[in-house]
Amino acid sequence: MPSLDLHADPVDLTAALVDIFSVSEEEKVIADTVQAALQTQAPHLEVIRNGDAVLARTNLGRPSRVLLAGHLDTVPVNENMPVRREGTGDDEILHGLGTVDMKSGDAVFLHLAAALREPRHDITFVFYDCEEIEATKNGLGRIERELPEWLQADLAILGEPSNGGIEGGCQGTMRIEIRVEGVRAHTARGWMGVNAIHGLAEPLRRLAEYTPRVVDIDGLTYREGLQATKIGGGVAGNVVPDEAVLTINHRFAPDRSSAEAEAHLREVFEGYDVKIVDLSPGALPGLSAPAAAELVAAAGGKAVAKLGWTDVARFAALGIPAVNFGPGDPTLAHTRQENVRAGEIRQVASVLREFLG
Repeated sequence: MPSLDLHADPVDLTAALVDIFSVSEEEKVIADTVQAALQTQAPHLEVIRNGDAVLARTNLGRPSRVLLAGHLDTVPVNENMPVRREGTGDDEILHGLGTVDMKSGDAVFLHLAAALREPRHDITFVFYDCEEIEATKNGLGRIERELPEWLQADLAILGEPSNGGIEGGCQGTMRIEIRVEGVRAHTARGWMGVNAIHGLAEPLRRLAEYTPRVVDIDGLTYREGLQATKIGGGVAGNVVPDEAVLTINHRFAPDRSSAEAEAHLREVFEGYDVKIVDLSPGALPGLSAPAAAELVAAAGGKAVAKLGWTDVARFAALGIPAVNFGPGDPTLAHTRQENVRAGEIRQVASVLREFLG
């Protein structure tokens, strides 16, 4: 089994984590490694295991509790393992799978778990599995069902990549299908049929002319989106198709509930059969909560909107203010070019060390 030095520079800890294979549903080795490191190097923490998630916490009786959560899994390898390091000092660049999403965030949290023996907030650390695949397998959902008391906190911080700045809340996401029926016929006698693919012209026109909202919430700007992502249809090269399906993804600002977002799409595509096939609600910024405001101040006093969906929405649904705060450029997540600057890892660690005390 690999080993981790939790007292090492979080940059070196990032490199060590990247070199542990942990594609979704294959996190046992990394979970075993994290659990062993916490149990041997952070004796001040209560440490437990839940599936391939590792949870740890202080029990100091502080008046507030902060939860730091990071997923251990990655998307599949894409010729980007093991880690490759270039440069020196804070300008050093770490290349490799998970450097951005999100082993650098995990490294910061693990380093703090060992270093902070007398924090001024009680702290819970949650290193969980299966974030990168379908929501039904997400380790946080399992923990919520089986160990709900471990998710109680006054503030949750997700170590998702945020360019080393605070990203508040997150967008909701909804995927719909519009199905059009036609009449099958031979293409030589096309007038005898009804082409279902041609029937998608009108919903595609509405999409092309759609103007998404730009919404200001608590000083953060959320940009909505409505995009066709897939078209399915066709029988053979000489057959008029009798069915076609258009798949559309809607990213909606967190001032809209899931029901309001659904009603909006049904209005946009009035006259068509709209089927919801995937839905995750958004999360409001929640930056006015005392602990969240204190973190924003510690990070330089600025925050931006999270354009995308993250597990902050799970905490928001529990009534817990939550933010995204981690090293790395989120636009590099899931790409072969994932890389993170060493100075950004150290900067995030420094901010959280000051905030947590």
